[in-house]
Amino acid sequence: MENSKIYVGLDVGTTSIKVIVAESMNKQLNVIGVGSARSNGLSRGTIVDIDQAVTAIQQAVQQAEQKANIEIKRVVAGIPANLLQIEECQGMIAVADQSKEITSQDVQNVASAALVRNLPPEREILTVLPTEFTVDGFDEIKDPRGMMGVRLEMSGVLFTAPKTMIHNLKKCIEKAGLELSQLVVNPLALGKLALSDGEQDFGSIIIDLGGGQSTAAVIHDHQLKFSVIDQEGGDHITKDISVVLNTSIENAEKAKRDYGNADSLAASEEEEIPIEVVGQSVPVQVTEKKLAEIIEARLMQVFDRLKTSLDKVDAFDLPGGVIMTGGVTALPGIVDLAKEIFDCPVKLYIPDQMGLRHPSFAQGLGLINYIANLSEVDWLVQSALGNVEQPTTETQHSTQMGKTQTTVEEVPVKKTKKQSKNGFESLKNFFSNFFE
Repeated sequence: MENSKIYVGLDVGTTSIKVIVAESMNKQLNVIGVGSARSNGLSRGTIVDIDQAVTAIQQAVQQAEQKANIEIKRVVAGIPANLLQIEECQGMIAVADQSKEITSQDVQNVASAALVRNLPPEREILTVLPTEFTVDGFDEIKDPRGMMGVRLEMSGVLFTAPKTMIHNLKKCIEKAGLELSQLVVNPLALGKLALSDGEQDFGSIIIDLGGGQSTAAVIHDHQLKFSVIDQEGGDHITKDISVVLNTSIENAEKAKRDYGNADSLAASEEEEIPIEVVGQSVPVQVTEKKLAEIIEARLMQVFDRLKTSLDKVDAFDLPGGVIMTGGVTALPGIVDLAKEIFDCPVKLYIPDQMGLRHPSFAQGLGLINYIANLSEVDWLVQSALGNVEQPTTETQHSTQMGKTQTTVEEVPVKKTKKQSKNGFESLKNFFSNFFE
């Protein structure tokens, strides 16, 4: 019998909705199921029709369930960086325990203190991440539990987002018959997956080129420092092809995927592509170079706008360069074009897991990777928001009626020396089942 943890990531994108199921064993993630459905009810990363989005989510979940042979009940979902605000936060408390030994409850309390602030009525706290703890003036502490002290302080990074965007996503997940374990900021999760430890430390730019929008984020000191959204993506390239060549959206998308190139200099002037043109019974022959020029023109606009925003925060001074991912980066020649525009080292990130070797799966995989690698202290801080649970259960799989059922075994929580009974009970409740 093997003990494992199951994680389910839900990536609600403008073009497609992806569900990835992974099993964690010995800190190794193994993907066991993937589901994908065409997005409906979304525009530029934002949900505009809840019912249509719910149907698409259910379709993707059903596919993933069939492939993974499990029943999906809980998911961790990503939320785009639209109107995301990043700010520092600090909290301070007196250590409650008479022995002055810092407990998990103290960590939760200091995190709650750091969250006390006046927010505009249209905004909501999305997540908070600790950067360091200070005990009686001694700083740069990552985990203060078990230490002796009178005063505990926490410095962290707070992320807020529009209430409407958060509510709509939660509503879709609820109506799809799922429980939300946690919302994760998309570029934060993607950076943890696609960047090496050195790239996260010294500073890099991660760019996600999606169907409805393009996102650039700056990761430095292992923290998300800046993000910017450009409201154009792969769908706009498809529309350009459709308009210029007078063909349907379906034919334009097929031409982009099968023959497209982001670098017009690398495209052939001799090779021709048959394009079905509206009003003509015979396909029109278009050169690969002309198709590439249409694609290149739109991408240059996107890259130029992202570069302008990134220049304002001196992002290109960071040594890590640019790492790109997302479905649009599957286009040949896109790295050469990006190097020309950004004038810095550029490389692609493509997941190496079997069945996910396409950049469009990077975001969904990033959500699972992010949650699976959160430390216990991170989860304690997150719990101050009151709507997250740590995945500390072990699941024993057994097949019954064609579905994998999970038998949950509670992981015992160690009690501190003089911890109160109430504190112990709340801690037990906190370290409860995360994924069934």
